Amino acid sequence: MITRLHSAAVNGIDGYGVQVEVDVVPVKDVGRYYIVGLPDAAVRESVQRVTSALKNSHFFCPGELQVTVNLAPADVKKQGPGFDLPIAIGLEINIQGSIEDIPYEFKRRVPLHVDDWCMVGELALDGMVRGVRGILPQAVAARDQGCKYLMVSAENAAEAAVVEGIEVYAVETLADAWAVLLEREKFTPVRPVPFAEQEMNGPDFAEIKGQPYARRAMEIAAAGGHNLLMSGSPGSGKSMLASRLPSILPPLTHEESLMTGRIHSVCGLLPRGGGLLRERPFRAPHHTISDVGLMGGGSNITPGEISLAHNGVLFLDELPEFHRRTLETLRQPLESGVVTISRASGSFDFPCSFMLVAAMNPCPCGYLGDPRRSCRCSHAEITRYRRKISGPLLDRFDMVIEVPPVDPASLLQKPDGEPSAAIRARVLAARERQQIRYAGTGVTCNARLTGRMLRQYCPLSSSQQDMLLAAVEQFSLSARAFDRILRVTRTIADLAGHDLPTDDDLFEAIQFRQFECKLRD
Repeated sequence: MITRLHSAAVNGIDGYGVQVEVDVVPVKDVGRYYIVGLPDAAVRESVQRVTSALKNSHFFCPGELQVTVNLAPADVKKQGPGFDLPIAIGLEINIQGSIEDIPYEFKRRVPLHVDDWCMVGELALDGMVRGVRGILPQAVAARDQGCKYLMVSAENAAEAAVVEGIEVYAVETLADAWAVLLEREKFTPVRPVPFAEQEMNGPDFAEIKGQPYARRAMEIAAAGGHNLLMSGSPGSGKSMLASRLPSILPPLTHEESLMTGRIHSVCGLLPRGGGLLRERPFRAPHHTISDVGLMGGGSNITPGEISLAHNGVLFLDELPEFHRRTLETLRQPLESGVVTISRASGSFDFPCSFMLVAAMNPCPCGYLGDPRRSCRCSHAEITRYRRKISGPLLDRFDMVIEVPPVDPASLLQKPDGEPSAAIRARVLAARERQQIRYAGTGVTCNARLTGRMLRQYCPLSSSQQDMLLAAVEQFSLSARAFDRILRVTRTIADLAGHDLPTDDDLFEAIQFRQFECKLRD
């Protein structure tokens, strides 16, 4: 007797349907279990979990059986413990239907309609159903393969319920799963958590004293999605400023949240019971991170930090301390918004459209240009330190600013700085203008404007063109930097409510590239 059930798995960040076929044949000697279909170690070990879970849940599971489990398609590697639940259900359906001398206390009514169900879950030895990673893309795959109902653990239910077009049922034990299959009408499907903006409770810009120039740069970066590099001595507030950037960013849209949620789901980082993400991700990896940790990959290919920062912020503190090779890998993803990981097992495309915010000291000791402490570094040491950031990478920052040391007297002054709520209101207004302007183009913010769109949406007068060309010549800027100045100009104009950029808008955007030439010297 063969029982076929539907399940799902993850390949990269995409889910795909898996058909679980269970065949049971009674034998007279010791039972044998075979799992085929390119299973990994976690899938092969499901034999011990499933048999123990069945016995401890008071299901009949004799030892004199030859059990064959096929996971189709057979040419795709299967990973993870999520097949435990369908294997257990399929095995018990087979046992109840093919073995005649089942003791009375173990006889159970068999569910008749399982074709519309998709089941994903890990089993504990006592029959509890545990959650698995990547349930969001797996729920999408279940819906796409025609399943009407999805059965998952209680801890995965809120995450799966955000997918429209399929009913999600949460189960805590294997016995609960059997009961739901028998009488689905008696159970209530999980309702999705309403997608609403969360109240911001994190660090606030009001806590920052002084630094009006850096605060302005942060506001512009948030309003247009621009990359920002800050240079300043230790204690000037670079990390403090960056940590407060999420408090002024616009919330994720529903579409952005679905894509970002898929990436975090695969990595097991979605908050349990919370459904979709509301806040934009903020990732701050340590400078010892490897290429694989930043870009993605590994034996079981998973997204890296740049993909976890998709639609959010990647903050690299102490930028020159990162390995140069690791930093250079950022150049192509910053332009394309996609990173391709190619291995012998296949090629995977991970989205990575993020804001790059970085901080660095002006020299190895950190006190070059500090009015209160003298620098101890030689010119050769300073040059070697700054050359860890290549010209092509530096060119990909929209704004490069100097963050001066804070005057100690200002730390005791009141009132506090402008709160994040006030800055965020201006950012949201600027983003709304961009959404209206770029409706139907696929562009979400000024930082993603193409060259052709720049000429259309950021036209310059003849005097403004002369001003920009003079700045490019004076600061020895590249053609890429030329376009980035235009994008920042468009954002400054949006913050000011200008339909067309003014001379002041362009002049301010140019000032945010002025410090770059000092870092190249």
